[in-house]
Amino acid sequence: MVRGVARQRLPRTGPASRAPGPAEKPCRKRKPRTEFALKEIMSSGGAEDDIPQAERKTVTDFCYLLDKSKQLFNGLRDLPQYGQKQWQSYFGRTFDVYTKLWKFQQQHRQVLDNRYGLKRWQIGEIASKIGQLYYHYYLRTSETSYLNEAFSFYSAIRQRSYYSQVNKEDRSCQMKLKTTLIVLILKIRWSGTWFFRKWQHLLRLSETGAPLLEQGMIVGQLALADALIIGNCNNQVKFSELTIDMFRMLQALEREPMNLASQMNKPGMQESTEKPARRENPHKYLLYKPTFSQLYTFLAASFKELPANSVLLIYLSATGVFPSGRSDSEGPYDFGGVLTNSNRDIINGDAIHKRNQSYKEMHCLHPGDLYPFTRKPLFIIVDSSNSVAYKNFTNLFGQPLVCLLSPTAYPKALQDQSQRGSLFTLFLNNPLMAFLFVSGLSSMRRGLWEKCQDYLRKINRDIAQLLTHSRSIDQSFLQFFGDEFLRLLLTRFIFCSATMRMHKIFRQETRNYPESYPQLPRDETVENPHLQKHILELASILDVRNVFLENTLDDY
Repeated sequence: MVRGVARQRLPRTGPASRAPGPAEKPCRKRKPRTEFALKEIMSSGGAEDDIPQAERKTVTDFCYLLDKSKQLFNGLRDLPQYGQKQWQSYFGRTFDVYTKLWKFQQQHRQVLDNRYGLKRWQIGEIASKIGQLYYHYYLRTSETSYLNEAFSFYSAIRQRSYYSQVNKEDRSCQMKLKTTLIVLILKIRWSGTWFFRKWQHLLRLSETGAPLLEQGMIVGQLALADALIIGNCNNQVKFSELTIDMFRMLQALEREPMNLASQMNKPGMQESTEKPARRENPHKYLLYKPTFSQLYTFLAASFKELPANSVLLIYLSATGVFPSGRSDSEGPYDFGGVLTNSNRDIINGDAIHKRNQSYKEMHCLHPGDLYPFTRKPLFIIVDSSNSVAYKNFTNLFGQPLVCLLSPTAYPKALQDQSQRGSLFTLFLNNPLMAFLFVSGLSSMRRGLWEKCQDYLRKINRDIAQLLTHSRSIDQSFLQFFGDEFLRLLLTRFIFCSATMRMHKIFRQETRNYPESYPQLPRDETVENPHLQKHILELASILDVRNVFLENTLDDY
């Protein structure tokens, strides 16, 4: 028996505390469903008159709760994906009904087995819906404790074989398959399980955290509140609507609950008084191949709800769109951008034939498209073959603004690896794994990994010192450096840039280097001799010093 619904941690939205939400659809009347259930009983050898009134009421109440739960659950798909106030109360009502339904079937299992014919797969289906509620609530709030709950439910469904006796013809077998897939993706999310062969490089390993702020570091007090993670890379392996790059950035913007490891070792859904430590994560929207109108809708909603002293992060992993020809002007729409949706030349379902080159790609996100949102602190990451288009940004409103830009090309030896995800995003997600990759290493013993992680923490601390003590750095970097997530991304970006500048195969052309807006002072950050010495020492630990240049400053 699956347990644990009673300890659900969704926000309490009882009748006294709920805010007005979307109107609920009228429920079906109880009588027809109850009559149907009783007719089934009679057809199996029973008689309707022989059923005690109390048991009849039990079946009636169960059918009502089951119908009500299905109506509310189906209504979730009609809720907008943005705007927290528009969906939170509806989620609360749905979870309340499923909590009542779960407790009810536990308390009246014998009657429901005998009079309703309740089967194990039906119990599993209810548990699966509760797991989906947790999972989708996580998607909307980015609170990883809800993801942990979803994993617990799906894991218990599989362990207790709720679908083991389902006939092949039964349509609920589809739910069994869906459950299996969700368990696998959630295992990837938490324990690093390999998902088919193409996802094996997503192995979740112990990561270095952001360097702590030390005494004397003067940084801003901004906090990352919202993030839009946008993906449109056709050649990348993906699961559902999540590409590898999107998955990696999702991980980079989340902390695991403090006691997650201990909870994962417990049997599924055991009653517990322990609550995972609440550690705030930025709210995230995951947008796979959004049209321009969809993207702008989510941007506007996120911008509107952004709290004071908060930051909006936009991550773009998409194909580059280049200018069609030379232009007399050099405005924010003349350098191209990135393609967020691949349905080219289609407006309202009608194909458009370009007769000349004056048309611009409809779903291309140009730097100028983001200008209205620079009225608030904005942190942009662009991983694209035309990321340099965002070097031509203009800070019109004086708010903190930073763009981290990927290389626009990679050495030929690495180009055939793009299906496994971008090297730039890998550096932002797992810098040691990326360092091993560019060094030609595919495996290492655990003790050496931990030694390298320790040394990488030292590198991160020194990068933080370099950045905060720089006399010529743009203040936007320091304004963002107070936030733990943004501090981690900035230090990893500098480590990535410094590594590529020292690597022999990356030295062939400048397109192989990351860039930023505003530009970082090279001699104080990415080309600092102290940092370069650290990178050579890390290479020595791994016995790959020969792939890096020793005296890089002499070559500039």
